[in-house]
Amino acid sequence: MSRTLPNIIITGTPGVGKTSHCELLAERTGLRHVSINQIVKDRECHEGWDKEYESWIVDEDKLLDAIEDDAKKGGCILDWHACDLFPKSWIDLVVVLRVGSATLYDRLKLRNYPEIKLQENIDSEIMDVLYQEALESYDAEIVVDLQSNTSEDMDANLDRIEAWLKQWKEDNAQAT
Repeated sequence: MSRTLPNIIITGTPGVGKTSHCELLAERTGLRHVSINQIVKDRECHEGWDKEYESWIVDEDKLLDAIEDDAKKGGCILDWHACDLFPKSWIDLVVVLRVGSATLYDRLKLRNYPEIKLQENIDSEIMDVLYQEALESYDAEIVVDLQSNTSEDMDANLDRIEAWLKQWKEDNAQAT
């Protein structure tokens, strides 16, 4: 059974604007914002708390089981810092948000990230880790790398994703 709506991953290092993009995109399109962090916490898809990084240790099998039915229905905007665990068959578009190092540093500092976590995320952004992960996990033609430094960037990104969604719907319209 094919989906009538696509699934989109919006990924990137913490602080690039994933949740803001997802919330606004959900409002504008009617797709469902699926906050992976919230699911991990609410449905206990974790193996406990990492004190050093101040984050949950995700149980990927539990997580995938928790979201499988929604993903198979389609219409999800998956909001998470990683993308490589989601099956290719679930995903129609991968958006990797990027931001300049100075801007990212300021955003993470405002979140009071521990220094080790802050530096690891800055290094990840500088070295294109999540973009490379996306390219290794999905077909290159569905991976998009977008800047997220300003509110103007976000508006342009949302417009671009909406245009992609419109085209996806046209290309995948069911013959009646």
